[in-house]
Amino acid sequence: MNILVTGGAGFIGSHLCERLIAKGERVVCLDNFHPFYSPGIKRQNLSAILSHPSFRLVEGDIRNPGDLDKCFADSGIDLVIHLAAMAGVRPSIENPLLYADVNISGTLQVLLACQKYGVKRMLFASSSSVYGNKDGGSFRETDPVDQPVSPYAATKRAGELVCYNQSRLMDMSIVCLRFFTVFGPRQRPDLAIHKFTRLLCEGSPIPVYGDGSTSRDYTYIDDTIDGVLKAIDYIGSHHGFEIFNLGESRTVSLAEMLAGLEKATGKKALIDRQPLQPGDVAYTCADITKSREVLAYNPVWTFEDGLSRFLDWYYKN
Repeated sequence: MNILVTGGAGFIGSHLCERLIAKGERVVCLDNFHPFYSPGIKRQNLSAILSHPSFRLVEGDIRNPGDLDKCFADSGIDLVIHLAAMAGVRPSIENPLLYADVNISGTLQVLLACQKYGVKRMLFASSSSVYGNKDGGSFRETDPVDQPVSPYAATKRAGELVCYNQSRLMDMSIVCLRFFTVFGPRQRPDLAIHKFTRLLCEGSPIPVYGDGSTSRDYTYIDDTIDGVLKAIDYIGSHHGFEIFNLGESRTVSLAEMLAGLEKATGKKALIDRQPLQPGDVAYTCADITKSREVLAYNPVWTFEDGLSRFLDWYYKN
């Protein structure tokens, strides 16, 4: 199968490209190496597969139809996995126009390229942020998602709606995957586990927003990629539009995460208490009943084991 992965040089994308190549698929990776964080890190992410005969890298932007033509033309693309996006809650508050342009207009450009080249299947990377602030309980795909608390969340929900609309107009099969706080080797340096580890090892103060009670459903990268591969199998034999949660279904508080890092590194954190930030949610927790039953998705990595694997990678890099 010929698969286009947009944003394939990033954290999740590079792991996915490796797994697809290992499965014998042919992969076209589109990435613009945006300096949101070091492009050199993203190039390093692809180093193991860059010269593989079944892998092709196209440097370009999803908003540019010409760059998309380079990916689709003569490649016989069977499936698009659309990961490319401007990420991050707090930066989206500072630059909402850029986030809307990339995450909404860019997604439309990818869909129009699918229409142009007759591609009928796409996976769209959505986010747990679409659920907003909930009062309690786990997050189900059927929950209302009409109160996003950040521009990033709003653009991800808008991306889902664009996919729903275009799946009907273009007769496409589209699956939206709501990722829940993915972590592991190659995690973006601005994300909490990576950032806290660096500051802890440097002996620098760690900014902790709030009292440490905010919590996240941390999902190890291997489980997330397994979920994506299950979704590929699903979309190969099912038609229409679907949404699935890909999480661990266990919450870990900020204080617990930091204590785990202290224990694993043997270092004591210097806490710099900060107020809660606009756009942040109190907690996330995935209900993965639908994903278990329909996709046979079955996360197996504990937070502790995943943290150990991340630290092994961190020390080596």
